[in-house]
Amino acid sequence: MDSLTMRLEENWKFHLGEAEDAWYKGYDDSSWRDVVIPHDWSVEQPFSQEYSSGTGYLAGGTGWYRVRFTLPEEYRGKKISLLFDGVYKNSQVWCNSYYLGKRPNGYVPFAYDISEKAFFGDMDNEVSVKVTHTDVADSRWFTGTGITRKVCVLVEEAVHPVQNGIFFSTLYGDDGKSAQVEVSHEIVNEGTDKASVSLISSLWDAEGKKVLEVSSCAEFAPGEKKTITLNGCVKHPSLWSPESPYLYRLNTVLSVNGEEGYEVFSGKVGIRTFRFDADKGFFLNGKNRKLKGVCVHHDGGCLGAAMTKEVWERRLTALKEMGCDAIRTSHNPHMPELYDLCDEMGFLMMDEAFDEWENPKNKWSTGHNVYPPKHQGYFEDFPEWHEKDLAAMVLRDRNHPSIIMWSIGNEIDYPNDPYCHPLFGEMTGNNDKNKPAAERMYNPDKPNMERLSPIAAELAGIVRQYDSTRPVTLAAAFPELSSRLHYFDALDVVGYNYKEHLYEEDHRRFPTLPFLGSENGHSYQAWKAVRDNDYISGQFLWTGIDYLGEAHGWPIHGSSAGLLTLAGFPKARYYRRKSFWSESPMVYLATVKYEGNHEEWMPLYESWNYESGDKVLVRLFTNQPEAELFLNGKSLGARKELDGDGCMEWIVDYEPGELKAVAGKLSAASSEGCVSFTLHTTGDAAKLLLSRWRSAREKVENADGLHPVYQVEITVADSEGCRIGNADCLVEAQVTGSGVLLGLENGDLADNTPYSDSSRRAYEGRLIAYIRRTGDGAITLRAHAENLPEETLIIEENA
Repeated sequence: MDSLTMRLEENWKFHLGEAEDAWYKGYDDSSWRDVVIPHDWSVEQPFSQEYSSGTGYLAGGTGWYRVRFTLPEEYRGKKISLLFDGVYKNSQVWCNSYYLGKRPNGYVPFAYDISEKAFFGDMDNEVSVKVTHTDVADSRWFTGTGITRKVCVLVEEAVHPVQNGIFFSTLYGDDGKSAQVEVSHEIVNEGTDKASVSLISSLWDAEGKKVLEVSSCAEFAPGEKKTITLNGCVKHPSLWSPESPYLYRLNTVLSVNGEEGYEVFSGKVGIRTFRFDADKGFFLNGKNRKLKGVCVHHDGGCLGAAMTKEVWERRLTALKEMGCDAIRTSHNPHMPELYDLCDEMGFLMMDEAFDEWENPKNKWSTGHNVYPPKHQGYFEDFPEWHEKDLAAMVLRDRNHPSIIMWSIGNEIDYPNDPYCHPLFGEMTGNNDKNKPAAERMYNPDKPNMERLSPIAAELAGIVRQYDSTRPVTLAAAFPELSSRLHYFDALDVVGYNYKEHLYEEDHRRFPTLPFLGSENGHSYQAWKAVRDNDYISGQFLWTGIDYLGEAHGWPIHGSSAGLLTLAGFPKARYYRRKSFWSESPMVYLATVKYEGNHEEWMPLYESWNYESGDKVLVRLFTNQPEAELFLNGKSLGARKELDGDGCMEWIVDYEPGELKAVAGKLSAASSEGCVSFTLHTTGDAAKLLLSRWRSAREKVENADGLHPVYQVEITVADSEGCRIGNADCLVEAQVTGSGVLLGLENGDLADNTPYSDSSRRAYEGRLIAYIRRTGDGAITLRAHAENLPEETLIIEENA
């Protein structure tokens, strides 16, 4: 039979707290809660200052999950595996009272063979999972807690690929005429008899036409494992790129001892070539380009770490529209659906493994840079688990055409955190201005930074053992020192975090090493350091999206570094970045009451509602050569150059009405080709607008399991239907029918209303509701705010 995957999404029971006997198959869990996987119990708890600011003031703890499922009698004798995409953290798993093992890392996939422990026919199988997350200051960002990613049962024949054992890669072929590809198959015979195996792998284009077939035969003794590598040529391939993310389907079929063949692999792959050049930067399919990337954490605000493909698609759609073409998975492997989307939508990826190696970093628990820090975290498990965890990431993700780099670590060389060296008597990092003087001084009793070089070499070797087709990189925080201690020796590409001022000097010092900005601020100067230097391959902004944790202090529960809010709505800085990165003509206006400040990072708003007598700072973002500003039809002047912050700026005496920007070649005889943007003074709140977000892609494999998640944007509007940018009314949402409200998110990092509540204030006039389908039939969302009429949105079945 073909390999079969059963998703264990429903029928889970959950208990928050200890339940010592819950591993036992006959345990009575009838009083436990029903939950759907993925599940994050941290966001179900109230925000509280007793928990760590680093992880968003949300609780962890200990919890248990249990599920029952049956396997038909015909599966007896097959290879049965239990697959977890990720459990945060310290998971322990039992099947039918048998202990299977543990996994400390909460971000990596793992699997257990239950073939000899499973029941078949009418008898239930019972799986118990214990999750222990009692060290809630174990990270510098929100982690979530629980079975936060999907769980599956995989059924295979005795002769099958090892887990993630099929590997497709492009050897060469960027001219579009032909491409040489390679398919590696690691096959194992777990049967009791000798097996004569015939293997066929075929490649199919998006129209269903077979474009390549490769085959081989091999003999396998019982228990024997072999790797069969086959090469082939694809004529006139459609090359994968961010502009044209073309995907093929790879199918692999095995036949044993001349019997009927069965499918053991079916997955999407892409054909593309790339390289990093030390002098010219990054090339994709033979063409030079800059990486316009953002860093992202894994949470979704009120959804916590229990994210879905649909929610990520809405976020990525906005980033794509901005001109972004690259994603860095800071600072751990993410859910596999994100990588699928990057393949489908066209994002290049830096896949990152670790934020910590064998020593702990400072974890801010009462506010950012507030001493003393906590020192919990992954370092406790790194010595024993780093090889398995790194291999798990590479093996799972190596078939994705979107991935162009493996990052083995983030800011491991952060100064005095905890590594130091006598070459520097004092070291201060970019985020520790409040660090006590004694902690900035060289201390021979602290770990020596020279230790990082052999660890980096070991990790790079592990990556190359499983994938030699992609470069190994890392994100360096203090290259002023680490680069002098052979830290870069094992790398193929070097990433710098916030060190643009070192680009020129270090390009001379390391003339054969490609460089890029692995983490960068939003300044215009940081972008120009990439744009104007051929040898810098690109940048990854910190961050693309706001995230929970790394909070500067109560009541703030997250980081505002993003271009999008936690609710996935664009900020003003999103449009500024669009003016740098997008090729489509654009112009945008953002404003704030003028109080003498001109800082680049100032919050700005899409609003023209102020008081009489106010002076207003108006910033215009555009990629056009000229722009002119008009207030109620009167010109306030034109600008022909961007200022040092990458924008055009006016100080305007407020008067209600219409503020309009026009950009393009204004001196031309006609305004043809110009673009415009208008802000209006809005009236009082009059109604709520409900709009379900839908994918604009024609072919969307978006059914994320049995329970798709719908996203409804709720906007506070005036009588003309215009959003009121300063509206903060309390919105209550009620879902009836075949759905359940997962949560409301407004993006306000100071709003500590429990995420379990069904009401939340609008923030800048809007918020989003996440609704999960629970069965067949229509779903009704009713939204109400004080003094506004109730609005209703109906989501039909299969709509």
